[in-house]
Amino acid sequence: MREHVWTGRGALAVAAAGALVAATACSPGSAPSGGSGDLAGVELLVAAKWTGVEEDNFTEVLAGFEEETGATVTYESTGEDTGAYLGPKIEAGEPPDVAVLPQPGLLEEYASQDALVPLSGDAAAGLKENYTDYWQDLGSVGGDSYGVLLKAAHKSIIWYRPDAFDQAGVNPPDTWDDLTGTTASTLSDAGVTPFAMCGASGWTLTDWFENVYLSHAGPQKYDQLVNHEIPWTDDSVVQTLETLAEVWGEGDWMAGGTQGAVQTDFPTCVSQVYGQEQAAMVYEADFVAASAQEAGATVGETAQAFPFPAVGEKAPVVVGGDIAVAMSEAEGVQQLMAYLTSPEAQTTWAGLGGYLSANSQVEADAYPDEFTQELAQTILEAGDDVRYDLSDQVPSQFGATEGKGMWTVLQDFLRDPSDPDAAAEKLEQAAAKAE
Repeated sequence: MREHVWTGRGALAVAAAGALVAATACSPGSAPSGGSGDLAGVELLVAAKWTGVEEDNFTEVLAGFEEETGATVTYESTGEDTGAYLGPKIEAGEPPDVAVLPQPGLLEEYASQDALVPLSGDAAAGLKENYTDYWQDLGSVGGDSYGVLLKAAHKSIIWYRPDAFDQAGVNPPDTWDDLTGTTASTLSDAGVTPFAMCGASGWTLTDWFENVYLSHAGPQKYDQLVNHEIPWTDDSVVQTLETLAEVWGEGDWMAGGTQGAVQTDFPTCVSQVYGQEQAAMVYEADFVAASAQEAGATVGETAQAFPFPAVGEKAPVVVGGDIAVAMSEAEGVQQLMAYLTSPEAQTTWAGLGGYLSANSQVEADAYPDEFTQELAQTILEAGDDVRYDLSDQVPSQFGATEGKGMWTVLQDFLRDPSDPDAAAEKLEQAAAKAE
């Protein structure tokens, strides 16, 4: 494993090429504290979207619960569209005992349908003990706690090629002004295209917006926008769009120009930086590591990353992730939820790689490399200022549907960012329609 280093004041050099994308050997921690009692003969079904290595690692975590309790836990993949999988099962009265949801919006939807069972006993106590108020509130509806953020994704990272930065004589920036006024402009002047954009994948554009908005407007305003307590025509939204236009409006700063930026999907944009070397930087989450490696980069050497620069007083920390909920009252379900909430279970998963936890009791040294340790630490250190992905909290027809809502409006704005007020009005209209 390569040693983690800091290059410049704000840059993260990514360590351990496979740590974010493949399992590594891990010695199990202490016996999980979540389970209790003898569940021999009890059979439970857990459903989540994970496949491949993620599925292997999660089933290894579940094996710890089976060992402790004697229960048998079967895993079933929902596929990428968790709602399409769960909808018919809920309708038929045959949901899985535990489901892992990719969006808080789904949690609210199912809670309103009485399709979820509130946490109780050790599960409720574990959530309160191991998670900050923000994460507790995220999984709650109407004062009842339903969800546990089981697996997090760090969405406040910009990846870059060190050789391109060296060629232009620039360092990773700390602030947005540094990014636009020095880093990107100097790269462009040196004949290096600053950014690969993943505009064909609309969710990446919502992530851009969320980072700029959180840093510029602050967490309280962010929450108000999520809940539509302020309109999308608010000055804070317009100013965020104006800030994005400082990059999106520079066609020469994007691989393939404006047209290429809108037509390039994720993860093709990653290969434009690593492999094709058409650009110096690409914005997206920690999972870029997998695509960079597939493109031939050596993560930690030729592929490095720095935190999303501060637009306002603080750099943003935006997190996505998957939320575990109980969908039945069968014997053993609350014990399993308690186990999933426990630091012991999540420490086991942390040691397997490709995982981040928002559990305050998971120690940094649980992770197999220093880069992941740094990412986990930034989530915990952000405290009450960390925020969950905005587009996944609003109604899915507005925030998470191809060809609709935020995705379409921001893609149009990427094509022509000359009128932020008009884009804000379109966002407000789409948000109102989705509600």
